[in-house]
Amino acid sequence: MKKYIPIVLISSLMSAFFAVVLFNLLFPREIIIEEQNVAQQVTNDLLLSDRFNTSYHSSAPTNFIEAANKSVEAVVFISSMKDREQSNKFTRKFNTSTGSGVIISSDGYIVTNDHVIKDAERIEVMLNNNREYEAKVIGKDPTTDLALLKIEANALPYLSFGNSDSLQIGEWVMAIGNPFRLQSTVTAGIVSAKARGINILSQQGIESFIQTDAAVNPGNSGGALINTRGDLLGINSAIMSNSGKYEGYSFAIPSNLAKKIIYDIKEFGAVQRGWMGITIVNVNAEIANELGVEAIEGVYLEAVSKDGAAKEAGLRRNDLLTSVNGFETNAVPSFMEQVARYRPGDVIEVGYFRNGQRLKAKITLRNQLNTTDFVAVRKDKILSDLGFELRSLDTKESKRLNTQGIYVVSIYGNSVIKETNMEPGYIITSINDKPIKDIDMLVDYLEQNKGTIYLEGFYEKYPGEYPYSFLNR
Repeated sequence: MKKYIPIVLISSLMSAFFAVVLFNLLFPREIIIEEQNVAQQVTNDLLLSDRFNTSYHSSAPTNFIEAANKSVEAVVFISSMKDREQSNKFTRKFNTSTGSGVIISSDGYIVTNDHVIKDAERIEVMLNNNREYEAKVIGKDPTTDLALLKIEANALPYLSFGNSDSLQIGEWVMAIGNPFRLQSTVTAGIVSAKARGINILSQQGIESFIQTDAAVNPGNSGGALINTRGDLLGINSAIMSNSGKYEGYSFAIPSNLAKKIIYDIKEFGAVQRGWMGITIVNVNAEIANELGVEAIEGVYLEAVSKDGAAKEAGLRRNDLLTSVNGFETNAVPSFMEQVARYRPGDVIEVGYFRNGQRLKAKITLRNQLNTTDFVAVRKDKILSDLGFELRSLDTKESKRLNTQGIYVVSIYGNSVIKETNMEPGYIITSINDKPIKDIDMLVDYLEQNKGTIYLEGFYEKYPGEYPYSFLNR
């Protein structure tokens, strides 16, 4: 009897198995429907639950705490003081304006706006921990509204320049500064537009602003624009307003442009700006139709200098310039920003459209004297106080004139230098019988020697030596 038990068990299992298979074949839909109902219920529970809503983010991160903590320590409060008109040597009175700045190195270099410290007799900087320092102007560039200051301090918190090209329209950003003397104020908004020109700088000013709706007010100028990671992507510079206060839009200088300008000032004492020798305007429907272009793109090349870099590279009037080193430039501000990132002697690749063809040109940028030398007008405070702007002779000038020296670019009215009857175009070759090769030597001498200063030099178009003297107080 026992020997038949395994056979009975196997038969029973097989019968059960076939019964289940038969049931599934006969009634499949009811099981599928039941499974769908269970799955749908689980999905509804998940979608409607608080746990799902709090764990899902439309963008990340959605708070700015870490970025603010990282950045606020590196933004400073700046007070700029200049003499009032009724001041005299016995009772000095000051007008004070305020703004912000960003520490960009641990040893005390600070970037701010040129208009924050314009005409200042004294500049004071207060850190986020309320320590105060007097700042020295290293250099400034009104063309981009940037300036570089230095305080004597070490081990300071600082921000590094990020890549402003990475910013996307709609991306969250924060503005950090000191509006209305409210120290270390943080506001947030989104990037509303890029490469925006608002016509607030001089005729040759470079405007390619990041537009945001982060609240910026008087006192924010020179402060930081950062993303949610705490990267420094702009220097807050302006607002568009009828009241003088925030009305919805603010504008920042992009970090990629600011970085180049500030590094030039730090390394050379002045900006080394590359020039192509062209005049450009935005493309409109009329220009596009005239050139037979379907899409409105690029910038229109209105004029080309006869001996300029663009002419030498083969560009012609009526070309449409569409890119710089692969970066699309569909407006004058974006084109000017891209070129302004380079120095004389740098080679850039410009994409352009001509007669239905897309072409490229390699252009070697030049300085304002149409050479590839590093030449810049110096506006050190001691020079401005005396009343003139100078630059060193470039290599071509030195070779032609067979001398080294300093070229007088301009002379201020009612100044010490103006009273000497010196004229622009004067070439300084010595100071108090000491040969002068460059501006650094001249500035160092003036800073270390007071009293009567005797300059010798000449004018290129007039024969003979022309000496001038003045009192350096």
